[in-house]
Amino acid sequence: MFILKRQDVEIKKIHHPHRAQQILILCYQDQVFTLLSVFPSAQEDQARSFWRDLTDNQGKICVLLEEPNRFSVWGKLRLDQIMASRRDQAMTSPSLAQDLFIQACLLVLQAVYMDVEDLLGPKQAKKFTNDVHRILTDWNFPLADHPQVMKILLQTNPLELSQLPGWEENHLHRLLQELYRTGKDYFGNTTFASRALETLMDLSTQEQQTVSQWLKTSPAGQLWLAAET
Repeated sequence: MFILKRQDVEIKKIHHPHRAQQILILCYQDQVFTLLSVFPSAQEDQARSFWRDLTDNQGKICVLLEEPNRFSVWGKLRLDQIMASRRDQAMTSPSLAQDLFIQACLLVLQAVYMDVEDLLGPKQAKKFTNDVHRILTDWNFPLADHPQVMKILLQTNPLELSQLPGWEENHLHRLLQELYRTGKDYFGNTTFASRALETLMDLSTQEQQTVSQWLKTSPAGQLWLAAET
């Protein structure tokens, strides 16, 4: 079992060996791990307890990854699973760009939510959840009226979702614009933006470059990039 920091590991995405979706993997010293669960920084005790249960009680080989805004637990992958994923990856169509942009926006959204919860407390986090839900409803986002929509969008790793929300370009640009405005209202400055964009490190280097280029194509995306510098 390992306790590691972000700079100690490499994180990238591969295709699931049995389902038509991508998964995150963590590489450390020629070993490969898959993401099991993510915890905000305020839930460090729960993260460590979950990790210890897997390693001490269930005999699994796991990594507890410590990051500035969260903790994540990763379980070891077998070689045959990795090879199957690589074979599937070779057959992948490049038409996943929209899914990538949706995943990137959800990563940013979750990072801002975790920031609100960690720095401003659970009451403000609940208010933030309601504010984001109102944005989705007011601008007629698909799935906005789903009873579990906010739990799915804020607490489920977007890189692990079996089905992403059917959001178009206009939805994503609107979400970025409104999320940026809401973040400024909560924090009184734009420092949250650079922290939120750091979560895009969960993507591969090529995917990060693709998302960065995409953000430059809209005024909403440019707001986030300008705040990062």
